[in-house]
Amino acid sequence: MLLFHKVRYRNFLSSGDHFIEIDLDKHKTNLQNGKNGCGKSSVIDAITFALFNKSFRKINKNQLVNSVNERDCLVEIEFSINNRSYLVRRGIKPNIFDIVVDGTTLPKQADERANQKILEENILKVNYKSFTQVVIMGSSTYVPFMQLPSASRREVIEDLLDIKIFSSMNTLIKEKIKSQKDIIKILILKKENLKEKIQMQENFIEELENRGIANINSNKEKISKLNEEIDSHLINNKTLESTLKKKQQNLEEFSNFENKLIKLNNLKGKLSHKVSEITKEHKFFTENTVCPTCTQTIEDEFRLNRIDDAQNKAKELQRNFQELEVNIKNEKERERQFTVLSKEITNLNHEISQNNTRISLNQRQIRDFENEIQKIAENFANRNTEHEKLDEFRNDLQKTVEDLFTKKEEIVYYEFAYTLLKDDGVKTKIIKKYLPFINQQVNRYLQMMDLYINFQLDEEFNESIKSPIHENFSYSSFSEGEKAKINLALIFTWREVARIKNSVNSNLMIFDEVFDGSLDEVGTSNFLKIIRYVIQDSNVFVISHKPDLQDKFDRVITFDKKNGFSYKTEL
Repeated sequence: MLLFHKVRYRNFLSSGDHFIEIDLDKHKTNLQNGKNGCGKSSVIDAITFALFNKSFRKINKNQLVNSVNERDCLVEIEFSINNRSYLVRRGIKPNIFDIVVDGTTLPKQADERANQKILEENILKVNYKSFTQVVIMGSSTYVPFMQLPSASRREVIEDLLDIKIFSSMNTLIKEKIKSQKDIIKILILKKENLKEKIQMQENFIEELENRGIANINSNKEKISKLNEEIDSHLINNKTLESTLKKKQQNLEEFSNFENKLIKLNNLKGKLSHKVSEITKEHKFFTENTVCPTCTQTIEDEFRLNRIDDAQNKAKELQRNFQELEVNIKNEKERERQFTVLSKEITNLNHEISQNNTRISLNQRQIRDFENEIQKIAENFANRNTEHEKLDEFRNDLQKTVEDLFTKKEEIVYYEFAYTLLKDDGVKTKIIKKYLPFINQQVNRYLQMMDLYINFQLDEEFNESIKSPIHENFSYSSFSEGEKAKINLALIFTWREVARIKNSVNSNLMIFDEVFDGSLDEVGTSNFLKIIRYVIQDSNVFVISHKPDLQDKFDRVITFDKKNGFSYKTEL
């Protein structure tokens, strides 16, 4: 049984930086009252936040931190299961998540979701949805069982009846079926592969015995033709190499053109530069009679002498330049002849290389044919070995067929087990077994709350309702007050089922503003009688802002606000 002892929180919603602590197991019936916004419902959010990392009222996680202090939000809850004590500590700004078992903090996983999974599956053994169906009934975000979709209803009932193990087993069986089908696919492929090997081996033996000698002779003829081709290529290469040698000798006569051409081009550049300088000087003294730099007059005799001198030098350079052009033209002709010979030599080398490649290819083909001849001869000499291989393949095929039959037989059993473990299998039978008890308890509590109807759930958790006035009624047909009674009857019933099965069984029950909405005075009175005299081993907390309920509870916790922060007093 899950026994809750204490919850404390600070900087959580409207609470300040001092802990608000509430004993959860001190009194059987507890009333929490106060004005709206004073923090009386914060305890529900604190409990669900500590256990499931989410609030009950669907408040954004960042909004759970007190808006004034904006940090050091912390919630701690103490509970025990099977004589082991637990403390869960969870905080925001900074983020904190600790699970303490008998005073020792559990080592943390790298992923916080893994730690949450340990808390829910290994310790609490209940998820948020089932917890809020059995422990908490609220007026804001609580979704009554009858308003849940079918899948969610089934999940709650499976938790209560502790039959989720069948779902886990079903998942394992499903994975096993998938694994077996994969093995069967492999065995089928292996069978087909062995059939092909057997056919190939039979063909090989037939070829070995009937065509071996013919293949050897055919390969020998191919080798002979390849040798003839090699001889032809060798003769052709000999002719090409002779021509190549002559071309290479001719090439040496033109091989020194590069250095001469470089020197001539350099000399040409220098002459061009010299011509440019003389041209500038001639232009300067022709166009200027006064120095543009110092503004002094240039004497005519000096200027004319310089012009004549420049003209004489230009003529000399012109003759030299023409001679240089002739030399350059000669060297370029030698370069052209060198290029032509080089291309011819390259083509000859390429043709020789191609012949060598053909020779190498022919030689490789000859080796392949010779190896094939040797292999055919060896295999022909070892026919018995090939027959042994054939027998081995046939034995492997027989074993594979037997393994395939065995696996197919196994998968039939697995699929039968899978059918039993599906929702409409064993689980439905167990649910059918408990349905009479569930329906009996629901109607018992409905009668305690003066709602005389015949309420029945089927194995799909769809309701059928009969009343003295109406034959066919549904949950949605009732008034809000009558719906509230049905919701309470279901919660009380789930508590009875959890107590019998020891599954989602807890000492804590919380009702948030159930009196402030749809329940009338008679319904309220009947509800109080049930939680005081009928419900066993539970600590019931009722949250309300009605002022006339205080004398009906063992303990009254009043919430108020001071300077913007919540605080509590107890009576």
